[in-house]
Amino acid sequence: MRTIFRLTTASAAVLVLAGCASVDFGQELAETNRATQDFTQGQLRLDRDGSQRQARSDLTAQLLSRPLSMEDAVQVALANSSSMQALLAQSWADMAAASQSGRIANPIFNFERMRGHDELELGRLLSIGLLDILTLPQRQANARNQLAQARIQLGATVVEQVGQVRQAWVRAVAAQQLLQYAGQVNRSAQASAELARRMLQVGNFTKLQRARQHVFYADATAQLASAQHAAAAAREQLVRLLGLDDAQAAALQLPERLPDLPAEPRAATDISAAAAQQRLDVQLARVQLEGAGRSQQLSLLNSLVDVELGVRHDTVFDRSSGERSNRNGYELGIRIPVFDWGSSQRAAMNAQSLAAASRYDSVVRGAASQLRESYSAYRTGYDLARHYRDEIVPLRKTMAEENVLRYNGMLIGVFELLADTREQIASVMSAINAQQQFWLADASLSAQVIGKPMAMGATPMSSSPANSAGPAH
Repeated sequence: MRTIFRLTTASAAVLVLAGCASVDFGQELAETNRATQDFTQGQLRLDRDGSQRQARSDLTAQLLSRPLSMEDAVQVALANSSSMQALLAQSWADMAAASQSGRIANPIFNFERMRGHDELELGRLLSIGLLDILTLPQRQANARNQLAQARIQLGATVVEQVGQVRQAWVRAVAAQQLLQYAGQVNRSAQASAELARRMLQVGNFTKLQRARQHVFYADATAQLASAQHAAAAAREQLVRLLGLDDAQAAALQLPERLPDLPAEPRAATDISAAAAQQRLDVQLARVQLEGAGRSQQLSLLNSLVDVELGVRHDTVFDRSSGERSNRNGYELGIRIPVFDWGSSQRAAMNAQSLAAASRYDSVVRGAASQLRESYSAYRTGYDLARHYRDEIVPLRKTMAEENVLRYNGMLIGVFELLADTREQIASVMSAINAQQQFWLADASLSAQVIGKPMAMGATPMSSSPANSAGPAH
């Protein structure tokens, strides 16, 4: 029996060690960096000690020492954001938990001490779940599936976070740019209102004409206040996503304008339906479907039976005779399905499998459609922004130049010239809004090609004050 005890113990130890592979999170991060190279540039790291945090802080300070580009903003978020570090740490915990689920439960050692009138009995029992050993390959396969799900989920979340940083940067720069032009509109309106007031005093303006100019100035002032808040809100949203503290937020510099449009838009063939199969949300749904099938097979057996095998080694001391005797044996514990045959548990497993299958089908069917919709928004944004750049803004500039000539020739008055200037500024602001929409759509499309659906979430600023008052009559 001692031989049986030793063999059983050795076999259990070998099987336990077979399921003890731990998660190498550094390798998992390297895989995520490889899969999301266009978003992380290989810079996704988890800080584990003070030296790493200091290196990240130095990198952030270096990037904030100059006007922050879009890609620099992404690097600051990866290096500096506490929420990004929390995401990585939580992902590490999820992966460790997934790996743990593939291990055998530790054996249980029971010790008994029974004392009679003339006898002392010491009982020792080492037991292990026999079903755990028999189902180890299936549980390790489930653990690998859960690990793959955690890895894909990490990549999808990182892509989403980077997409949000890019969009926040676009909004912040565009809001700052629009604020400058709102200030120009306000100064023009202020000049018109002041001139109208003076002309009313000398009798060259009616009260109605003066009121028209003043109400436009009042509207322009309200629009300027709204633009100031919009710029502050967009900047603070970017600050939060970058994880900046007060000193870093004060040092944040943004470019004066959005980047120029690319020479050519992306081709539709590059955003094909084949990319839908490479999207992380499709991969995640596929892995979840595979995992649901494996879990159902394993849970079906667990719902019916549970077996525990134990090896006993007892020692009996006879105090009256001073003799000692040993008893060896084994125990087999089987859970008998008398009250619960596992029907509800199996029904739940079937429902989960059906849900996983339907979820995968829904994600696959929607992926190609979402990509087409996202590309339509991207291409429309590009065409509109280019239309403003190549057609509307140049025409407005030409009109402004001609009106200056007409004003110099005393063919139009100063109020007509100021009204034309405001219309020109309004066109530029509309062009900035169109350019903002393009870059938001570009960030959304980039995220959807590899990640998952992402809304643009932008609200264009109104430029109505430029048209709220025309020339005085």
